[in-house]
Amino acid sequence: MASLISENFKFIALFFKSKDVMIFNGLIALGTVASQEVYSVFAFSCPCSPERNYLYGLAAIGVPALVLFLIGVMLNRNTWNMVSECRLRACKNFSAAAAFALLASIAGRALVAPLTWSVISLLRGEPYVCALSEFVDTTSLNSVSTGLDASVLAQLPCKEIIGVDTKLREQVVRRLKYESQLLGWLLVGTTAITIFLLMCLKRCCSPLGFHQESYWSQYRDNENELFSRTADLHAKILAATNVKRFFGFVALDKEEKEIVKDFQVEDATPSLSWNNITGVYLYRENKGIPLYSRLHKWAKGVMDSALDDNKKESDFFAI
Repeated sequence: MASLISENFKFIALFFKSKDVMIFNGLIALGTVASQEVYSVFAFSCPCSPERNYLYGLAAIGVPALVLFLIGVMLNRNTWNMVSECRLRACKNFSAAAAFALLASIAGRALVAPLTWSVISLLRGEPYVCALSEFVDTTSLNSVSTGLDASVLAQLPCKEIIGVDTKLREQVVRRLKYESQLLGWLLVGTTAITIFLLMCLKRCCSPLGFHQESYWSQYRDNENELFSRTADLHAKILAATNVKRFFGFVALDKEEKEIVKDFQVEDATPSLSWNNITGVYLYRENKGIPLYSRLHKWAKGVMDSALDDNKKESDFFAI
Protein backbone atom coordinates (compact mmCIF):
# COMPACT_ATOMS: atom_id res chain seq x y z
CA MET A 1 0.00 0.00 0.00
CA ALA A 2 2.81 2.37 0.90
CA SER A 3 4.58 1.74 -2.41
CA LEU A 4 1.32 2.30 -4.30
CA ILE A 5 0.75 5.64 -2.55
CA SER A 6 4.38 6.61 -3.24
CA GLU A 7 4.03 5.82 -6.94
CA ASN A 8 0.79 7.80 -7.13
CA PHE A 9 2.46 10.82 -5.53
CA LYS A 10 5.35 10.54 -8.00
CA PHE A 11 2.90 10.43 -10.91
CA ILE A 12 1.03 13.48 -9.62
CA ALA A 13 4.31 15.34 -9.08
CA LEU A 14 5.46 14.55 -12.62
CA PHE A 15 2.08 15.58 -14.03
CA PHE A 16 2.16 18.95 -12.29
CA LYS A 17 5.81 19.47 -13.18
CA SER A 18 5.13 18.87 -16.86
CA LYS A 19 2.22 21.30 -16.78
CA ASP A 20 3.89 23.89 -14.53
CA VAL A 21 3.35 26.89 -16.82
CA MET A 22 -0.29 26.04 -17.52
CA ILE A 23 -1.03 25.40 -13.86
CA PHE A 24 0.80 28.54 -12.75
CA ASN A 25 -1.22 30.64 -15.21
CA GLY A 26 -4.40 28.92 -14.02
CA LEU A 27 -3.61 29.71 -10.41
CA ILE A 28 -2.96 33.33 -11.34
CA ALA A 29 -6.32 33.48 -13.10
CA LEU A 30 -8.15 31.88 -10.15
CA GLY A 31 -6.47 34.26 -7.72
CA THR A 32 -7.47 37.20 -9.89
CA VAL A 33 -11.07 36.01 -10.05
CA ALA A 34 -11.20 35.69 -6.26
CA SER A 35 -9.69 39.15 -5.83
CA GLN A 36 -12.21 40.60 -8.27
CA GLU A 37 -15.10 39.02 -6.41
CA VAL A 38 -13.88 40.38 -3.08
CA TYR A 39 -13.38 43.83 -4.61
CA SER A 40 -16.86 43.86 -6.16
CA VAL A 41 -18.50 42.90 -2.87
CA PHE A 42 -16.59 45.10 -0.46
CA ALA A 43 -14.96 47.95 -2.39
CA PHE A 44 -16.82 48.83 -5.60
CA SER A 45 -19.24 51.69 -5.08
CA CYS A 46 -20.43 53.77 -8.03
CA PRO A 47 -20.44 57.51 -7.15
CA CYS A 48 -23.67 58.08 -9.15
CA SER A 49 -22.48 61.48 -10.33
CA PRO A 50 -21.97 62.81 -13.88
CA GLU A 51 -18.36 62.64 -15.10
CA ARG A 52 -17.26 60.88 -11.91
CA ASN A 53 -19.09 57.71 -12.96
CA TYR A 54 -17.07 57.45 -16.16
CA LEU A 55 -13.71 58.00 -14.47
CA TYR A 56 -14.53 55.65 -11.59
CA GLY A 57 -15.75 52.89 -13.90
CA LEU A 58 -12.64 53.07 -16.08
CA ALA A 59 -10.38 53.19 -13.02
CA ALA A 60 -12.12 50.16 -11.50
CA ILE A 61 -11.21 48.13 -14.59
CA GLY A 62 -7.97 49.73 -15.74
CA VAL A 63 -5.97 50.53 -12.61
CA PRO A 64 -6.05 47.03 -11.03
CA ALA A 65 -5.29 45.54 -14.46
CA LEU A 66 -2.27 47.84 -14.82
CA VAL A 67 -1.01 46.95 -11.33
CA LEU A 68 -1.42 43.22 -12.03
CA PHE A 69 0.43 43.63 -15.33
CA LEU A 70 3.39 45.37 -13.67
CA ILE A 71 3.51 42.70 -10.95
CA GLY A 72 3.52 40.02 -13.66
CA VAL A 73 6.41 41.72 -15.43
CA MET A 74 8.40 42.01 -12.19
CA LEU A 75 7.84 38.36 -11.26
CA ASN A 76 8.96 37.08 -14.67
CA ARG A 77 12.49 35.64 -14.66
CA ASN A 78 12.98 36.70 -18.30
CA THR A 79 12.52 40.36 -17.34
CA TRP A 80 15.59 40.38 -15.12
CA ASN A 81 17.51 38.10 -17.48
CA MET A 82 16.96 40.71 -20.20
CA VAL A 83 18.01 43.54 -17.87
CA SER A 84 21.17 41.61 -16.98
CA GLU A 85 21.83 40.85 -20.64
CA CYS A 86 21.63 44.53 -21.56
CA ARG A 87 23.78 45.55 -18.59
CA LEU A 88 26.49 42.93 -19.11
CA ARG A 89 26.57 42.62 -22.91
CA ALA A 90 24.62 45.66 -24.13
CA CYS A 91 22.19 43.24 -25.84
CA LYS A 92 24.74 42.82 -28.66
CA ASN A 93 23.78 39.16 -29.10
CA PHE A 94 20.14 40.11 -29.73
CA SER A 95 18.58 40.42 -33.15
CA ALA A 96 15.41 42.44 -33.57
CA ALA A 97 13.39 39.22 -33.87
CA ALA A 98 14.84 37.81 -30.63
CA ALA A 99 14.22 41.06 -28.74
CA PHE A 100 10.63 41.21 -30.00
CA ALA A 101 9.99 37.56 -29.14
CA LEU A 102 11.38 38.00 -25.64
CA LEU A 103 9.36 41.14 -24.95
CA ALA A 104 6.26 39.41 -26.31
CA SER A 105 6.91 36.45 -24.00
CA ILE A 106 7.26 38.72 -20.96
CA ALA A 107 4.16 40.71 -21.87
CA GLY A 108 2.15 37.57 -22.66
CA ARG A 109 2.88 36.00 -19.28
CA ALA A 110 2.16 39.28 -17.49
CA LEU A 111 -1.19 39.72 -19.29
CA VAL A 112 -2.79 36.62 -17.73
CA ALA A 113 -3.94 38.37 -14.55
CA PRO A 114 -5.01 41.75 -16.07
CA LEU A 115 -6.94 40.05 -18.86
CA THR A 116 -8.70 37.86 -16.30
CA TRP A 117 -9.53 40.93 -14.21
CA SER A 118 -10.87 42.81 -17.26
CA VAL A 119 -12.95 39.86 -18.47
CA ILE A 120 -14.54 39.23 -15.07
CA SER A 121 -15.24 42.96 -14.64
CA LEU A 122 -16.94 43.09 -18.04
CA LEU A 123 -18.94 39.90 -17.46
CA ARG A 124 -20.17 41.18 -14.11
CA GLY A 125 -21.08 44.49 -15.75
CA GLU A 126 -21.11 46.82 -12.73
CA PRO A 127 -18.10 48.99 -13.69
CA TYR A 128 -19.30 49.30 -17.30
CA VAL A 129 -22.85 50.20 -16.25
CA CYS A 130 -21.49 52.77 -13.82
CA ALA A 131 -19.14 54.32 -16.39
CA LEU A 132 -21.54 54.64 -19.33
CA SER A 133 -24.96 55.09 -17.74
CA GLU A 134 -24.91 58.88 -18.23
CA PHE A 135 -24.25 58.50 -21.98
CA VAL A 136 -27.23 56.26 -22.78
CA ASP A 137 -29.59 57.64 -25.42
CA THR A 138 -32.94 56.97 -23.77
CA THR A 139 -34.83 57.99 -26.90
CA SER A 140 -33.75 54.70 -28.45
CA LEU A 141 -35.55 52.75 -25.72
CA ASN A 142 -39.12 51.66 -26.19
CA SER A 143 -40.40 52.91 -22.87
CA VAL A 144 -39.74 56.63 -23.38
CA SER A 145 -39.89 59.16 -26.16
CA THR A 146 -37.81 61.97 -24.66
CA GLY A 147 -34.23 62.08 -23.44
CA LEU A 148 -33.17 62.44 -19.81
CA ASP A 149 -30.52 64.67 -18.32
CA ALA A 150 -27.07 63.16 -17.67
CA SER A 151 -27.34 63.92 -13.95
CA VAL A 152 -30.43 61.74 -13.79
CA LEU A 153 -28.97 58.96 -15.92
CA ALA A 154 -25.84 58.86 -13.76
CA GLN A 155 -27.95 57.82 -10.79
CA LEU A 156 -29.71 54.94 -12.53
CA PRO A 157 -27.14 52.24 -11.58
CA CYS A 158 -27.49 53.06 -7.89
CA LYS A 159 -31.12 53.45 -6.97
CA GLU A 160 -34.65 54.04 -8.12
CA ILE A 161 -35.31 57.73 -8.84
CA ILE A 162 -38.60 59.49 -8.21
CA GLY A 163 -40.15 60.49 -11.52
CA VAL A 164 -38.21 57.93 -13.53
CA ASP A 165 -40.01 54.85 -14.73
CA THR A 166 -38.68 51.66 -13.09
CA LYS A 167 -38.97 49.94 -16.44
CA LEU A 168 -36.68 52.56 -17.96
CA ARG A 169 -34.02 51.95 -15.29
CA GLU A 170 -34.19 48.20 -15.89
CA GLN A 171 -33.88 48.71 -19.65
CA VAL A 172 -30.84 51.00 -19.29
CA VAL A 173 -29.06 48.62 -16.91
CA ARG A 174 -29.97 45.60 -19.04
CA ARG A 175 -28.65 47.22 -22.25
CA LEU A 176 -25.39 48.29 -20.63
CA LYS A 177 -24.86 44.85 -19.10
CA TYR A 178 -25.53 43.31 -22.50
CA GLU A 179 -22.84 45.53 -24.05
CA SER A 180 -20.42 44.83 -21.20
CA GLN A 181 -20.84 41.06 -21.35
CA LEU A 182 -20.61 41.08 -25.14
CA LEU A 183 -17.27 42.89 -24.89
CA GLY A 184 -16.15 40.41 -22.24
CA TRP A 185 -16.91 37.36 -24.40
CA LEU A 186 -15.31 39.01 -27.44
CA LEU A 187 -12.19 39.59 -25.35
CA VAL A 188 -12.18 35.92 -24.28
CA GLY A 189 -12.56 34.73 -27.87
CA THR A 190 -9.92 37.11 -29.22
CA THR A 191 -7.47 36.07 -26.51
CA ALA A 192 -8.04 32.35 -27.16
CA ILE A 193 -7.51 32.75 -30.92
CA THR A 194 -4.39 34.86 -30.37
CA ILE A 195 -2.88 32.29 -28.00
CA PHE A 196 -3.61 29.48 -30.47
CA LEU A 197 -2.01 31.36 -33.37
CA LEU A 198 1.05 32.30 -31.30
CA MET A 199 1.54 28.69 -30.21
CA CYS A 200 1.34 27.56 -33.84
CA LEU A 201 3.83 30.27 -34.84
CA LYS A 202 6.19 29.24 -32.05
CA ARG A 203 6.13 25.60 -33.17
CA CYS A 204 6.67 26.54 -36.80
CA CYS A 205 9.62 28.83 -36.02
CA SER A 206 11.29 26.49 -33.53
CA PRO A 207 14.57 24.96 -34.72
CA LEU A 208 13.87 21.96 -32.48
CA GLY A 209 11.60 19.00 -32.89
CA PHE A 210 8.77 18.45 -30.44
CA HIS A 211 10.62 15.81 -28.40
CA GLN A 212 13.86 17.80 -28.20
CA GLU A 213 11.98 20.94 -27.16
CA SER A 214 10.24 18.91 -24.47
CA TYR A 215 13.63 17.60 -23.33
CA TRP A 216 15.00 21.17 -23.26
CA SER A 217 12.09 22.21 -21.05
CA GLN A 218 12.76 19.29 -18.68
CA TYR A 219 16.47 20.15 -18.61
CA ARG A 220 15.72 23.79 -17.70
CA ASP A 221 13.36 22.75 -14.92
CA ASN A 222 15.87 20.32 -13.42
CA GLU A 223 18.79 22.73 -13.81
CA ASN A 224 16.87 25.56 -12.11
CA GLU A 225 15.75 23.30 -9.27
CA LEU A 226 19.20 21.80 -8.67
CA PHE A 227 20.92 25.17 -9.03
CA SER A 228 18.58 26.77 -6.49
CA ARG A 229 19.03 23.94 -3.97
CA THR A 230 22.79 23.84 -4.45
CA ALA A 231 23.13 27.62 -4.24
CA ASP A 232 21.22 27.60 -0.95
CA LEU A 233 23.48 24.86 0.42
CA HIS A 234 26.64 26.57 -0.87
CA ALA A 235 25.64 29.87 0.72
CA LYS A 236 24.92 28.13 4.04
CA ILE A 237 28.29 26.31 4.07
CA LEU A 238 30.21 29.44 3.07
CA ALA A 239 28.42 31.46 5.74
CA ALA A 240 29.17 28.79 8.35
CA THR A 241 32.85 28.78 7.35
CA ASN A 242 33.14 32.55 7.64
CA VAL A 243 31.25 32.68 10.95
CA LYS A 244 33.53 29.98 12.33
CA ARG A 245 36.62 31.95 11.28
CA PHE A 246 35.28 35.04 13.04
CA PHE A 247 34.01 33.50 16.28
CA GLY A 248 36.11 30.35 16.38
CA PHE A 249 33.00 28.17 16.29
CA VAL A 250 29.60 28.09 14.59
CA ALA A 251 26.26 27.00 16.06
CA LEU A 252 24.97 24.20 13.83
CA ASP A 253 22.56 21.37 14.47
CA LYS A 254 23.57 17.76 13.83
CA GLU A 255 22.31 17.64 10.24
CA GLU A 256 23.99 20.93 9.35
CA LYS A 257 27.29 19.74 10.85
CA GLU A 258 27.18 16.66 8.63
CA ILE A 259 26.49 18.81 5.59
CA VAL A 260 29.39 21.15 6.35
CA LYS A 261 31.65 18.15 6.91
CA ASP A 262 30.63 16.39 3.69
CA PHE A 263 30.78 19.45 1.41
CA GLN A 264 33.78 21.71 1.59
CA VAL A 265 33.52 25.25 0.19
CA GLU A 266 36.83 27.01 -0.23
CA ASP A 267 35.64 30.45 -1.31
CA ALA A 268 32.89 32.39 -3.05
CA THR A 269 32.27 31.90 -6.77
CA PRO A 270 34.01 34.61 -8.86
CA SER A 271 31.81 37.37 -10.30
CA LEU A 272 33.00 36.54 -13.82
CA SER A 273 31.51 33.05 -13.51
CA TRP A 274 28.21 34.50 -12.28
CA ASN A 275 28.15 36.95 -15.19
CA ASN A 276 28.83 34.15 -17.69
CA ILE A 277 25.74 32.22 -16.61
CA THR A 278 23.51 35.28 -16.24
CA GLY A 279 21.32 36.68 -19.00
CA VAL A 280 19.05 35.63 -21.82
CA TYR A 281 20.10 32.44 -23.60
CA LEU A 282 19.48 31.80 -27.29
CA TYR A 283 19.53 28.20 -28.43
CA ARG A 284 22.80 27.18 -30.10
CA GLU A 285 24.85 24.15 -31.01
CA ASN A 286 28.60 23.61 -31.06
CA LYS A 287 29.90 20.89 -33.38
CA GLY A 288 26.40 19.48 -33.58
CA ILE A 289 26.02 19.22 -29.78
CA PRO A 290 23.15 21.26 -28.29
CA LEU A 291 23.95 23.74 -25.55
CA TYR A 292 20.77 24.08 -23.50
CA SER A 293 21.64 26.96 -21.18
CA ARG A 294 24.31 29.47 -20.23
CA LEU A 295 25.34 27.14 -17.42
CA HIS A 296 25.64 24.27 -19.91
CA LYS A 297 27.72 26.48 -22.20
CA TRP A 298 29.95 27.58 -19.30
CA ALA A 299 30.42 23.97 -18.12
CA LYS A 300 31.58 22.98 -21.63
CA GLY A 301 34.02 25.88 -21.66
CA VAL A 302 32.48 27.27 -24.85
CA MET A 303 32.60 31.03 -25.34
CA ASP A 304 31.03 33.05 -28.17
CA SER A 305 34.36 33.38 -29.96
CA ALA A 306 35.07 29.65 -29.52
CA LEU A 307 32.04 28.45 -31.45
CA ASP A 308 33.18 26.77 -34.64
CA ASP A 309 32.32 27.73 -38.18
CA ASN A 310 29.63 25.07 -38.30
CA LYS A 311 27.83 26.48 -35.31
CA LYS A 312 24.08 26.62 -35.34
CA GLU A 313 22.50 29.61 -33.63
CA SER A 314 18.88 30.62 -33.48
CA ASP A 315 16.76 33.43 -32.12
CA PHE A 316 14.83 30.79 -30.18
CA PHE A 317 15.00 31.03 -26.43
CA ALA A 318 13.44 29.38 -23.44
CA ILE A 319 9.93 30.69 -22.79
